[in-house]
Amino acid sequence: MILFYFSEALKSIFRSKASFILTIFSLSISVLLILSSVITLQSSKYLEKRIKEIVKVNLFIKESISEKELSEIKKQLKSKNYISQVNYISKEKAAELFLQETGEDFSDILDYNPLPASFVVSVKDEFSNKDSLENVITDLNSFKWTGDVVFKNQFVYRVLNFLNSIKNYLFAITACVVLIALYLVYTTIKLIMNSKAKEFETMKLVGAKLSSIKGPVMLNGLIAGVLASVICLAVFYLLIGYFSSFKSVINLLFANRISHLLIIIFSGPLLGTLVTYFTMRKVSLKI
Repeated sequence: MILFYFSEALKSIFRSKASFILTIFSLSISVLLILSSVITLQSSKYLEKRIKEIVKVNLFIKESISEKELSEIKKQLKSKNYISQVNYISKEKAAELFLQETGEDFSDILDYNPLPASFVVSVKDEFSNKDSLENVITDLNSFKWTGDVVFKNQFVYRVLNFLNSIKNYLFAITACVVLIALYLVYTTIKLIMNSKAKEFETMKLVGAKLSSIKGPVMLNGLIAGVLASVICLAVFYLLIGYFSSFKSVINLLFANRISHLLIIIFSGPLLGTLVTYFTMRKVSLKI
């Protein structure tokens, strides 16, 4: 029976090459639409994570401290569950950074270094939202040795707020794209089924079983889906080659390559089979 289905499916493909190519084309577009939507969602999350990684808070020290006190303060800061990294900037290092950033050497005017030593702490991702960071700054201000706590990344929160606001829209757009992809494949296969209406009627008249009518068509949809997935895999790797010079894009694609490959490999056959099944569900042996 399986050999019969394959034989009939292949005959159907050769008889209606144009329809079969149109089905593959529709499935390929649908798979690429779904993949692009998923990549867009992943890109927003990836961008949000990368932005949160640059969230840093400067803690300026009131007065000079000893090596022992410095070690204790580092331990105190590292014990905080919201801190991922602690870097100490001495007065001398602060002067070097000031000279690099401004090109001005205050030692020509002053005979002492007015810049305070400081700690630069990196905040963990989960504490990088605006409300949590306000609590973090309040806690850091409670240290007796803290002269001032400065957060300079206000622009970061403008970007994060923008990303959060569009994230819901991205989910809605993804859902719409999936529905459009399904409808695109459905209408294509529906047109093909309508063109074969006379052929189905003839098969009914000669006493063909319902499975003999539906089976080859279902297999046809599966084959089209597999070929669509192969085409999408080729397109995917061509795009990777094209964007190979863009490290951030490549990092994103490779970080999620397993999910991308699973979407490409399974979406085509799944779409082709399911949509063909729903299109064929009304076909019966009634004449």
